[in-house]
Amino acid sequence: MGFAPCVMQLKSDAFEQDGLIPSKFTGEGADVSPSISWTAPPRDTKGFAVICHDPDAPLVTGDGTYLFVHWVLYNIPGNVTRLEEGTKLFTGGRNDFGQIGYNGPMPPKGHGRHRYYFWVLALKEPFALEGGLTMWQVLKKLEPCLIGMNRLVGCYLRD
Repeated sequence: MGFAPCVMQLKSDAFEQDGLIPSKFTGEGADVSPSISWTAPPRDTKGFAVICHDPDAPLVTGDGTYLFVHWVLYNIPGNVTRLEEGTKLFTGGRNDFGQIGYNGPMPPKGHGRHRYYFWVLALKEPFALEGGLTMWQVLKKLEPCLIGMNRLVGCYLRD
């Protein structure tokens, strides 16, 4: 994937940067997606995608990746700058739980604190991709149009 950092800033009403994600947004709670908003996307943005993954997951997949995907959301229009808590808007991809949509943090018991990266990707073209794609399928299709990205990191610890 191309690397396209930008000045776009992300925040959530649910947690601060590097702060603890409340259990409401995890597999131990209501398991709804937190609100996320962003400002200052690249000027020519025509669409967005959102990905949440856990880089601290204690596994390696068959394709050699080491993270666990919790959320893939795409086909977000370029004029959108906020996703409400529990959103069902736009197109959901398949997460590593095998589900469409969001499934929150649920690290193995006793595994310590995990980080969850909520990425917003800014795209120079709008897309109408079919639903149910994996993060890797979405990234392969969107990478040529990626013009900016940034992340919000939250943490969760399961005793």
